[in-house]
Amino acid sequence: MESIEQVNYIKAPIESVYQALTSEEGLGEVWTNKLKVKPEVGFVNEFDFDEGYITKMKTIELKENAKIIWECIASDKEWVGTTISFELSEKDNVTAVVLKHSNWRELTEFYQWCNYNWAMFLFSLKTYCENQKGLPYQERKF
Repeated sequence: MESIEQVNYIKAPIESVYQALTSEEGLGEVWTNKLKVKPEVGFVNEFDFDEGYITKMKTIELKENAKIIWECIASDKEWVGTTISFELSEKDNVTAVVLKHSNWRELTEFYQWCNYNWAMFLFSLKTYCENQKGLPYQERKF
C-alpha cells in the first residue's frame, strides 16, 4: 500500500487550523466551495470538484485541535477505501499540519498528481489561516 505524506507549518493558532479543517466555511475557502461538511464522527462530508461525481468522506475520528481522519467512500476509484488524516501540533505559535493520504493500492500517475494537489491544499490552508484567503478549486488557474 502506498501513502502520500506532506507537512506544512502555519503561523496561526491550532484552534484556527482545526476549525478550517472541520467547518464548511473553512474547507470551502481551502478545498472546494461546493461542499456539505459537519464536524461530527460518522457524518459523510461531500466535496464537488466539477468532475461529474461527488467525493464523499466519512469522518472516522475527531480529536479537537489534534487529529481528523476521513475514509473515502465515494470518489475516483483510486480514492475509494483510502484514508486522509490531518495531525496537528503547535509550538511557538506555529501549527504543524501532517497530512497523510493512506491505503493507495498502487503508485500510479493519478497518485502522483494527487500528491501535487495535496501540497496545493496545504498551501491554500496556510494562506487561509494566515491571511483569511484560501485558494479553493474553483479559483485555481493552474
